[in-house]
Amino acid sequence: MEHLTPKEIVAQLDKYIVGQADAKRAVAVAVRNRWRRQQLPEDMRQDVAPKNILMIGPTGVGKTEIARRLATLTGAPFIKVEATKYTEVGYHGRDVESMIRDLLDSAIALVREEMTESVKTSAEAQVEERLLDHLLPKSEDGGSFLDDESAARRKRTREKMREQLRAGELEERPIELQVEQRATAIGMFGQAGMEMDVELQSMVEKMLPSKRDTRRMSVHDARKVLLGQEAEKLIDKEKIHRTAIERVEQSGIVFLDEIDKIAGPESKHGPDVSRQGVQRDLLPIVEGSTVMTKYGPVKTDHILFIAAGAFHSSKPSDLMPELQGRFPIRVELQDLSHADFVRILREPRNSLTKQQAALLGAEGVEVEFADDAVEEMARIAYDVNRRDQNIGARRLYTILEKVFETISFEAPDLPEKKVRITAAYVKERLGDVVKDEDLSKFIL
Repeated sequence: MEHLTPKEIVAQLDKYIVGQADAKRAVAVAVRNRWRRQQLPEDMRQDVAPKNILMIGPTGVGKTEIARRLATLTGAPFIKVEATKYTEVGYHGRDVESMIRDLLDSAIALVREEMTESVKTSAEAQVEERLLDHLLPKSEDGGSFLDDESAARRKRTREKMREQLRAGELEERPIELQVEQRATAIGMFGQAGMEMDVELQSMVEKMLPSKRDTRRMSVHDARKVLLGQEAEKLIDKEKIHRTAIERVEQSGIVFLDEIDKIAGPESKHGPDVSRQGVQRDLLPIVEGSTVMTKYGPVKTDHILFIAAGAFHSSKPSDLMPELQGRFPIRVELQDLSHADFVRILREPRNSLTKQQAALLGAEGVEVEFADDAVEEMARIAYDVNRRDQNIGARRLYTILEKVFETISFEAPDLPEKKVRITAAYVKERLGDVVKDEDLSKFIL
């Protein structure tokens, strides 16, 4: 994260997301401010709170995609959650504190991966010895009564086998391996296990016995299992948990999607456990509180929250005033224009046209898009969005599938393996549907 300037973050997002410069800039500055805060003196650092962001815009314009791409860029603990998953504390369902526990779980996985990489060389040496032990098992008496000649012969055999192992000649040879699996409260009790108190969940998991299975697998697959086991022995688990908690507290990012679905006036008929109740529970977490986890307490004072919502049937002012104040930076994402649709089909690294061509390429079919075909698909998407329900770039999924419906079905049997998509072909596939407004509501 420290190597990425705001301009570089925006440049990386531009590779996948068309337009929405304001949202990209706001997110880039917020992420860079995480690094800037780390450079401050300790006494000032504690007072610099993150500037949480609220992204407002119609569906399908890039709010969630910005979050997905941001997760791969930052290298910091990151989690994307939907506000609609949670209910007020005390009611059936997940409480909002579980998002911080999930964030910590992702941080632990991140730190464990880094630490595993740091001990990989030592672990691989041990894995090699254990693989040789399985490939060349000791005699029943443990080898203690072998004479010098037998011991020397065995050593030569082992070294020869080591050379074969390093050369990759034994990768497919089967061996038997003991694999240990620890039971979890969630695995045992399902949804009830997820809703358990953290301390009770931890206590139950300690009581549950671990399960040992003997599995037969190839040397190639066994190497991965043994590497995990040996790395686990070399890694300090307490250090993993301490490092992960510190990273969550200092550089964690929570992307809270669909926040508009919990906005609205207070219920006049009984408790509103999935709207106002969730907002009330969110307040202390966003402002800064301590959440208890099975690895220790986590302070949320400096976690960055990025919320997003379409706000079709509600508006940001429908959120509780206290919660609105916790998201000081407001960014409005714009509707997609005809030109934006054309760029979405052409420019991104993983554009829908490239995906479709790659999928049919697996059948040996070469797909070529004429410029007028891309323009025509973009025009239809823009017109249907404007005339019916505006679902943004998601409309392009439906249009492309409709255009390629026959080609995809007949691809394995096509005699001509080169297909050119033109504007005339797009009109032929979609013309009748676009003309009939009632039909287009159901098909497009």
